[in-house]
Amino acid sequence: MKIKIHLVAAVVATLCISTFFTATILVELFGSKESIATVKNLIVTPGLFFLIPALAITGISGFNSAKNRQGRLISNKQKRMPFIAANGLLILLPCAIFLNQWAATGTFNPQFYIVQAFELLAGAINLSLMGLNIRDGLRMTGKLRPSKAQ
Repeated sequence: MKIKIHLVAAVVATLCISTFFTATILVELFGSKESIATVKNLIVTPGLFFLIPALAITGISGFNSAKNRQGRLISNKQKRMPFIAANGLLILLPCAIFLNQWAATGTFNPQFYIVQAFELLAGAINLSLMGLNIRDGLRMTGKLRPSKAQ
């Protein structure tokens, strides 16, 4: 049961971040200032209310599941998690809040776009690391076999 909770939480967190990332890019390319403000608002509310618990559940359940396990895959996942958490709490969360506040007031200045670029970079890094963790988790459970190149 713990593994299923971990898997669901990890998938929800990954889908949240990928949705935020994709929506941001699409609205910037094709949307109006009003639609940008709407997306930024939806990312904060209700988006973060799904993402933050999903990340917490993923981290806690993963930590608990890993207590009695050893090996390269578990070690790699454990090394990535602090960076994913720090990136999320120290970069992505403040960026989302600031961008939402600026977009709500129509402040689309160079600082907005610098912070947004920084947010997209941090989001891409987290998505990559989370994808690696999902891959390694699937390998640990035997649902994904290692590639021949390894």
